[in-house]
Amino acid sequence: MFENYKVFETELAGRPLWVETGKVAGLANGSCMIHYGDTVILACATASAHPREGIDFLPLSVDFEERMYSVGRIPGGYLRREGKPTEKAILTSRVIDRPIRPLFPKDLRNDVCISLTVMSVDNDCSPEITAMIGASIALSISDIPWNGPIAGVFVGMVDGKFIINPTAEEREKSILELTVAGSKNKVVMIEAGAKEVSDDDMFNAIMLAHEEIRKLCAFIDAIVGQIGKEKFTYASGELDHDMFEKVFAFCEKDVMAALDTDDKNVRDARMAPIRDAIFAQFSEEYPEIETVYEELIYKIQKKIVRRWLLVDKKRVDGRRMDQMRPLAAEVGLLPRVHGTGLFTRGQTQVLTCATLGSMSDVQLLDGIDEEESTR
Repeated sequence: MFENYKVFETELAGRPLWVETGKVAGLANGSCMIHYGDTVILACATASAHPREGIDFLPLSVDFEERMYSVGRIPGGYLRREGKPTEKAILTSRVIDRPIRPLFPKDLRNDVCISLTVMSVDNDCSPEITAMIGASIALSISDIPWNGPIAGVFVGMVDGKFIINPTAEEREKSILELTVAGSKNKVVMIEAGAKEVSDDDMFNAIMLAHEEIRKLCAFIDAIVGQIGKEKFTYASGELDHDMFEKVFAFCEKDVMAALDTDDKNVRDARMAPIRDAIFAQFSEEYPEIETVYEELIYKIQKKIVRRWLLVDKKRVDGRRMDQMRPLAAEVGLLPRVHGTGLFTRGQTQVLTCATLGSMSDVQLLDGIDEEESTR
């Protein structure tokens, strides 16, 4: 029945990792069921047939979908149904999004969705890392334009020794929590926490992770060599080059004068009449300018600021390359909360408030890992 069914096997950190394709989610652009130990993830990559109108960015979404049945639990609460994503699920989606997003063509405007459904969890085999590898495989074998593959691993450190993808017991003892994602040639994403490890140890851990990542990328390339689809062509969302050059020549000096201030409010006020003048001058010649207006203005400013940095060695607000914005910090601003702090950097400010709760305020968690509560 499943004539295109294939299984690809390798080993990761001493545990079997295998990938099934051609059995489920056949309507997706690319899909696979990836197993790591007893952890199982269904990874699907889909894309719209046509670009989304009126946008200047890649509409990519990554959904890491936890399922309580994957750990043999029934969701808590009155409804006994899956609820909104947990905080960990949202953070995992972001960690996977970060290394894959830059590898899409910059002019792609088709909607792309990566769905990663957790079907089964082995606490010794991270579902987060398994999902990242699954997302890379699904995209790589699909017809969606993408310049992968990437892969990722965890690194722990127990008794002075590095451990790739530590087990649950090893994670309890580890003084290092490091997540690394990368391609064959580069490390592209690092998430790290540690109990005061040295710079050399952190560097060596990253390099060890990249060695393992290269092996995984070679494994994915082998899969693509057998079942990878030809990438589809798409309508480019790139700005019209002639339009950009004409608009840039028209407003270059005015934009340079508008940007040459350290006050953002003044800068925005100076740019307002320039924006109106550009639209009045070019709206008839280029009717599509309205849909790409913000991207056009952004790229004009970027070109000027980049030239100042590279040629004139100055920043847009006049600071030298080695000069920081003024910094200020205060504490104890509000009288009744347990703690407050105001931090100011240039015109950017953060006011932080802290309130201490009792143990009865602890939040109980419904999740697929072993964490049952949060502070």
